[in-house]
Amino acid sequence: MDESAHQNIVRLALWAGQLMLQHGADTELVETTTHRLCTALGADWADIAISANNIVISSVSQKKFLTKVRRVVDRGINLKVVCDVVGLTEMVERGVADTYMVEKRLRLLSDKPRKYNRWLVTFVVALSCACFCYLFGGGLQECAVTFTASLVGMVVRQSFAKHHINPLINFAVTAFVSTSVASLGVLFEWGEHPRIAMAATVLMLVPGLPSINAVSDAVEGHISVALARWTFATMLIMATGAGIMLAMTLTGVWSWI
Repeated sequence: MDESAHQNIVRLALWAGQLMLQHGADTELVETTTHRLCTALGADWADIAISANNIVISSVSQKKFLTKVRRVVDRGINLKVVCDVVGLTEMVERGVADTYMVEKRLRLLSDKPRKYNRWLVTFVVALSCACFCYLFGGGLQECAVTFTASLVGMVVRQSFAKHHINPLINFAVTAFVSTSVASLGVLFEWGEHPRIAMAATVLMLVPGLPSINAVSDAVEGHISVALARWTFATMLIMATGAGIMLAMTLTGVWSWI
């Protein structure tokens, strides 16, 4: 293998790892998949180092070392992209895909990642929050308030995300809007337990995947990345709390019980 071919292999593997990190994969999966892709394309070996904002690959081919680094920028959770990269790696290992196809697929995933319809996501999230309200003991009116508040909150959240506004600001504003709308149920006494709607509405802002990835990384020994992810998840929770507190202060509706 000549030097240019080796550089191309490392570039593609680095690109694949970057995409997985940007869309919510845990560190162990990224390391394993990137190593498999690099060696399946022809490199003798590959060592991968991942930090909170970067991924580094040091590859060996015919006793020649090559090291490259890429910056990782969060692009939101999209596990379909992660699954597609893993599937592409398996295709290379089976000899079905070559470097040309890998670059073509990675380009497609970067430029036009497949996503669920925005309004479908909004509706389903609002419906799930309403279901939580029902499980907490809410009636039909409380569930309707929860659904409406979550629906409005999700519209705000997705609009902010579309314009790449800081996630902390996004979570704080979404929590403020959702809590404000849900507090109307308390002010106008809709239902027997209208405060339940205020608690159920903001469940859509629980940073589930970042927290799970933080625990997974810590258990698998990636302590630095785990700390970074846990810190970010904690900051999202604090931003959500700030939005809720502000809404409660303005509406005068305190307590969820």
